[in-house]
Amino acid sequence: MAFSLLPIIFIFTLIPLTVSVPFIVFHGIGDKCTNRGVTHFTELLSNWSGSQGYCIEIGDGSWDSWTMPLLEQTAVACEKVKNMSELSDGYNIVGLSQGNMVGRGVIEFCDGGPPVRINLTTYMILPHLFFFLEHTLVIYSGKPSADAHVRNLISLAGPHAGTASIPFCGSEWICVLLDNLIKSEIYSSFIQEHLAPSGYLKIPTDIAAYLKGCTFLPKLNNEIYSTRNSTYKERFTSLENLVLIMFEQDTILIPKETSWFGYYPDGAFDPILSAQETKLYTEDWIGLKTLDEAGKVKFINVSGNHLAITKSDMRKYVVPYLEDGTSTQTMIAESSSQNLLSSAWNFLLEFAGLKEDRPLVLTVV
Repeated sequence: MAFSLLPIIFIFTLIPLTVSVPFIVFHGIGDKCTNRGVTHFTELLSNWSGSQGYCIEIGDGSWDSWTMPLLEQTAVACEKVKNMSELSDGYNIVGLSQGNMVGRGVIEFCDGGPPVRINLTTYMILPHLFFFLEHTLVIYSGKPSADAHVRNLISLAGPHAGTASIPFCGSEWICVLLDNLIKSEIYSSFIQEHLAPSGYLKIPTDIAAYLKGCTFLPKLNNEIYSTRNSTYKERFTSLENLVLIMFEQDTILIPKETSWFGYYPDGAFDPILSAQETKLYTEDWIGLKTLDEAGKVKFINVSGNHLAITKSDMRKYVVPYLEDGTSTQTMIAESSSQNLLSSAWNFLLEFAGLKEDRPLVLTVV
């Protein structure tokens, strides 16, 4: 009897299934999901990566991005993420400027969100090549978590260590009003409750007031010793990759190195410390050092002003972290003749001037 089972055992076949990991986008201040720049950005990433992308809107978008406190924005985003069945097997986050504050808030603060999807490998075990899908067994290499983690966080121009200036928004009446508010106490409860960027405005020469009155960034970065939360660090270090993209000519974030967690020392506007020189890193308040030493932090700089990213840079630095592993392997396995044709076609387009690499400019935060 045992011998009669051998043919069946030997023809068991492992067939990898392509499981696409979706991603969500959090836009920057003054923007909204329906704006052309954000929709085009999301569509391009979806088309290139083969993963479905969703822009998560908070309130009415533009207005609420300015006036809703970031803790409240994060709470809204958390509930939206938890109610999206599409994210039930895990997801990636792409953050645009201030949207990174919301994205990190979802990672660190959101309880009961979609499970982490880490190194998920799915196979079909077929007892016979002609059996249908209902006769398969699906095996997962990772056990779902009850907390709201993500696989990769891809950050474009995020004010992770703070900014020493409120983003400029123009000469409209709302900007004049905001300027008057900024000239008063930025860390007062009124401004903290009505001006979202005040939640990550960090004046180096006023650190005591910042730690006492700023309601968002000190919590996000675990800066206050007496209230330091190990859960935030645990969730942040669960990331597979933290991709930090800084724009070389960024004049919106002060300093631009905040995109890499770099910032000024307490008490002065000079020099600019690298991420590795800050206490946040050396004392590992949120696990940035842990991630970095594990090779999971990618410090990337691109040419351009704030959020002015080219399509080639999107393909090179963003798309690889949105692609499923199986999809990547399939791409690598393309035939040499197919690659040759593709290269020839691209050469002809460039030679004719038809293949342009213009910056994809998103709304300035």
